[in-house]
Amino acid sequence: MIIGVPTEIKPQENRIGAVPAMVMDLVTAGHEVLVEQGGGRGAGITDDEFRAAGAEIVGTADDVYGRAEMIVKVKEPLPAEYERIRENQILFTYFHFAASRELTDAMLRSGAHCFAYETLVYRNSLPLLTPMSEVAGRMAVQVGAVCLEKHMGGRGMLMGGIPGVDNATVVILGGGVVGTNAAKMAAGLGADVRLLDIDLDRLRYLSDVMPANVQTLHSSPIAIREQIVQADLVIGAVLVQGARAPRLIRREDLAPMKDGAVVVDVAVDQGGCIETCRPTTHADPTYVIDGVLHYCVANMPGAVPRTSTFGLTNATSPWVRKLAGMGAAAAAADEVLGTAANVLAGQCTHEAVAAAFDLPFVAPTKVL
Repeated sequence: MIIGVPTEIKPQENRIGAVPAMVMDLVTAGHEVLVEQGGGRGAGITDDEFRAAGAEIVGTADDVYGRAEMIVKVKEPLPAEYERIRENQILFTYFHFAASRELTDAMLRSGAHCFAYETLVYRNSLPLLTPMSEVAGRMAVQVGAVCLEKHMGGRGMLMGGIPGVDNATVVILGGGVVGTNAAKMAAGLGADVRLLDIDLDRLRYLSDVMPANVQTLHSSPIAIREQIVQADLVIGAVLVQGARAPRLIRREDLAPMKDGAVVVDVAVDQGGCIETCRPTTHADPTYVIDGVLHYCVANMPGAVPRTSTFGLTNATSPWVRKLAGMGAAAAAADEVLGTAANVLAGQCTHEAVAAAFDLPFVAPTKVL
């Protein structure tokens, strides 16, 4: 199969969907790999490194999309890319369809086969979402700490305080991969951390492994409202597989919060868990509503593209090889790859995406 790796065009997105080790693996398996010229520059990977691994460097995105039978990306296609995507072409990337009706409709119209990293389930986990969740959880605390600085619009607090001065209170909504990594980072900086989740078994586990300055709490609307009033930094870290993120903080909940408090909504890719969330960029990451500073960058790991690219491709590489080897029809029927099939040949094949937009759902095995 001819596999294409285009340059990402989302603003300030410097990751790329493949690294030389993945290219070498695919070429060894008998596939041809096209990499857009300069596509790896942001992640510190040169065209020569891709060539040495067996890739063909091509000049433009049109060349990549025009020749490739399968496209491997990082972020969802943007409108400028829609017209390049053709019928029966396989796309493997993060889509987050439930957050965008426009993207969903465009991919349905294209007739392409869209397999989403974020919904692939293996051994009851989401292995292609995990590495970027690890990055985003850790980054949420880094950027939150910076946003708390006065010149950024925050309360002017140091996360860990100093002897004789209060440390910051960090409230984390969700005890999954993002929330766990955020809690570790915030605790390491000396903050007072409150970690909320609805799963009692998960809370018991987290209570055992987290340091003493992390308090675990059962999540409910009342508990959330009580905690965010005390918070200096709130991190939204909830995930419902393939579906739109649940709204846990409403607009009216912001009024009682501290002036200059910060919210970082990591769930923004899935529509956000804070009602006032809207996607921002690394170039213009924040805005203020009701005195609360919002950081809602939709591609947070893109700020650390070297770490993110290698972390992502460590996880995606075997699945890229398997999908390329099987083709769309066999992959749709596969126990694991079938969970990643979101749109196939103009049909919505993921129940959560169909429910988000009231679209007909068709099982992947019934389409191809």
